[in-house]
Amino acid sequence: MYTGIVFLAVIIGSIVFHVWTPWWWTDIASNWGAMDDTIILTFWIGGGVFILVCLFMTYCIFKYSYKEGRRAEYKPEDKKLESRLTWITALGVAALLAPGLVVWNNYIKVPENALHVEVMAWQWGWKYRLPGEDGKLGTSSNKSISDDNPFGMNPDDPNGKDDIFIESNELHLAKNRPVKILLRSIDVLHNFYVPQFRAKMDAVPGMITYYWFEPTKNGDYEVLCAEYCGVGHYAMRGTVVVEDEEKYNKWLAKHETFSSFLAKRQNNNFKNKKLVKISNLLSEENNILKEKNVR
Repeated sequence: MYTGIVFLAVIIGSIVFHVWTPWWWTDIASNWGAMDDTIILTFWIGGGVFILVCLFMTYCIFKYSYKEGRRAEYKPEDKKLESRLTWITALGVAALLAPGLVVWNNYIKVPENALHVEVMAWQWGWKYRLPGEDGKLGTSSNKSISDDNPFGMNPDDPNGKDDIFIESNELHLAKNRPVKILLRSIDVLHNFYVPQFRAKMDAVPGMITYYWFEPTKNGDYEVLCAEYCGVGHYAMRGTVVVEDEEKYNKWLAKHETFSSFLAKRQNNNFKNKKLVKISNLLSEENNILKEKNVR
């Protein structure tokens, strides 16, 4: 009897905790409200099954509690009951899976007008690459990454000449414009996650993964790495700023393209070579003067 009371207390306590829980998700700021709906539906189906099972066990405790003179009935098989349980379980599992499959189908279908944004993950930060006026990203490879080519760009690809480099943890996006996130990692497993956007995906070394979303609310949103990636994992954070199209274009215009980056590098290399030559000449003159003084 006391066990039945405990089961009832568990049911009531679970419902009360859910209604008044202080832990809940953040306000959504993207098009993926269907993810929230799927989680809520899963909760109610799972919660309903939990309550029914607990009520059934409570009923059995009171119904079949010990009474003097009562004898147990041995019934090893009940095909009708087994058939009902099979169908009920199948329907429950289908109800849990179907909404998620619908959301996943939409998740992998990227709109044709989506802006492609490359996110490059490294221990422990983020870099971004956006297409220029041609709207296309150039090809890249982790094998080509160097101090002179931090994004591993293919210099022979004409589509990459106007690509825009964002060498900071802050990314700006235009409100109500779909975005396809292309994820790369140059070292270990990472995960690009903004809680308010709901969507996320692993950045896997050696391959490019992707997902898409459409930001729907202006604001500053924190980027988290959702995969443990080493001792600096806690500090691998960034910011996504969602703003109107006009402000976004002004921000974009402030950053250099791959062509301007190469030109700056070549200019710096030329200056460095010139300084080296001057240094070598001065060194030779000093050696000549020393030899004369010795004589």
